[in-house]
Amino acid sequence: MKVTMETIARELGISRNAVSLALRHDPSIPEATRQRILETAKSLGYQRNPAHGELMSQMRRKGHGSTLATLALMNCHQDKDAFITHPTIPQYVAGCEGRAEDLGYPLDRFWLHEPKWRADRWCDVLDTRGIRGLVLIGMMAQNRIPEGFLPVIERFPAVVTGVRTRDPALSFACVDHHILTLQAFEQALHLGYRNPGLVMDPVIDALVEHRFTAGYRTAQEQTPGHGRIPVFEKVHEAREDLTLFKNWLDRWKPDVLFSLYSEVRDWVEALGFNVPKDMGLIQLEWRERQPDWAGMDQHNDLTGQAAVDMLIGMIHRGEGSIKPFPRATLIGPSWVDGPSVRPQV
Repeated sequence: MKVTMETIARELGISRNAVSLALRHDPSIPEATRQRILETAKSLGYQRNPAHGELMSQMRRKGHGSTLATLALMNCHQDKDAFITHPTIPQYVAGCEGRAEDLGYPLDRFWLHEPKWRADRWCDVLDTRGIRGLVLIGMMAQNRIPEGFLPVIERFPAVVTGVRTRDPALSFACVDHHILTLQAFEQALHLGYRNPGLVMDPVIDALVEHRFTAGYRTAQEQTPGHGRIPVFEKVHEAREDLTLFKNWLDRWKPDVLFSLYSEVRDWVEALGFNVPKDMGLIQLEWRERQPDWAGMDQHNDLTGQAAVDMLIGMIHRGEGSIKPFPRATLIGPSWVDGPSVRPQV
């Protein structure tokens, strides 16, 4: 019987993708896991398909060894420096660049909002640079491609990170926001909290098609007997008038809050609550520089890796960006413990 990556995955009870990454010595797989996969592959007699390796080589090279496919990282954020200064976008960038380097594809960075650059200018520049496909990063304020950029999308394959686009709908990679919020709720219940509340800007929720609030409400429906606290949506208004937030707390009395916003901790403490003694806090986009928070790691670097994998596949298959059934890759989150919560007695 031929031994495949699926065979190894079944033997170890892990995903095929984890096996594939380990066989490529990808650093996203822990060293101990990587060694276990490699040892199992060897013991089962797994052999890589040489034709696949040759195909990958041909796709990367042309003629006298010159690069065939250069990929573009397109900064779609209004801030030209978002790849460096934004709280989360650099994680996507790091994932994209790491995966592209592993697979032998060079990357060029671009800013979508270059002044006076129209579609014909973009196409000329991308052609000159040898660009074969685009990864769109940083669509944090809207999920629609600017009309003037549509001819570029129609010409070059493209994948979006973080959000799902509409009109046109492109293939995308992002965290599974629904399961993220659902798992955060379940973790709060496991710690003994009884009345979880969600602080969420409806604009941000709409950007991900309300998957944050959908996960929250799904969790509420699955836990009868616990509080059914409505979402606090007046985030922008509360920045000017904290009594809005105070009134919501007084009315619904949540004992733990889920939020994307670090400032919620300032609000809670300004109102006299001690974290975590009086109120637990769970960050829905936990980052390493926030060690004083518990929360959900969205693994944006893995999202960037997945986007590059998707784009290279599209290039190999000769696919364009706009298709009747765009693909989606959802990255699972993971819980990170921290001092902003504590087990309830």
